[in-house]
Amino acid sequence: MKDAIKKLGKSDNYWVRLAHDLIFVAVVLIVFTSASKVVFGTYHPMVAVESGSMEPNMEVGDIIFIKTLDRGEVITYMDGMEQGYNSFNSYGNVILYKKNGRADVTPIIHRAMYHVEKGEPMWENGPPAPHDGYITKGDNKITNQYYDQEGNICYHTPVKKDWIVGIAVYRIPYIGYLPLIAHSVLPLPNL
Repeated sequence: MKDAIKKLGKSDNYWVRLAHDLIFVAVVLIVFTSASKVVFGTYHPMVAVESGSMEPNMEVGDIIFIKTLDRGEVITYMDGMEQGYNSFNSYGNVILYKKNGRADVTPIIHRAMYHVEKGEPMWENGPPAPHDGYITKGDNKITNQYYDQEGNICYHTPVKKDWIVGIAVYRIPYIGYLPLIAHSVLPLPNL
C-alpha cells in the first residue's frame, strides 16, 4: 500500500499527481475538522476579528479559536472578578454571539459582563430585561464606552444563551487578514 501511494506522488502523469494531491487535501481536511469537533466542539472553530471593538486584547486580523458552550459555561466579567478568572487580559469570557439571534448577520465577539434575569434592570437605572441573558461590551475603552444593549448592537436586548456561538479560547495575530481580504475582494458563497 505504501509503495502504491509513493508511486502516485512521483508519477509523471498530471492526472495521477492531481488525484494524489486532492486525496492528500481531503485527508488533511477530514483530520482537521474531526480534531476541531473533538477539541472545540464545533467544525468551525475559528473566526477573524473584523473591527477594533476588542482592542487591545483582540486586534483586527486576529484569528480567534472558539469552543462551544457544551465544552464550558460562560463566566461573566463580574463572576471572573470574584473567582479571579482572566481571559484575554480581563475578567470573564469573551463570547461570539448572533446579534439578536440572527444567523444572517456577522456575529459579534464581545465580553460577557454580567447576566440578568427577565424583569431585572439591565444596568443601573436601566430598562427591565425583556428576557434572561448576558449584557455584553467590547474591551475598547474609546469605541465601546457603553454596553451593547445600550447602543445599536443589541438595543435593550440581552444576549440569550442560545444565541451564543461559542467562547473565545485562543488568539493568533494577523492570520485573520487572509479571510478578511478574501471576503472583501471576492465574497464567498454561503454553504
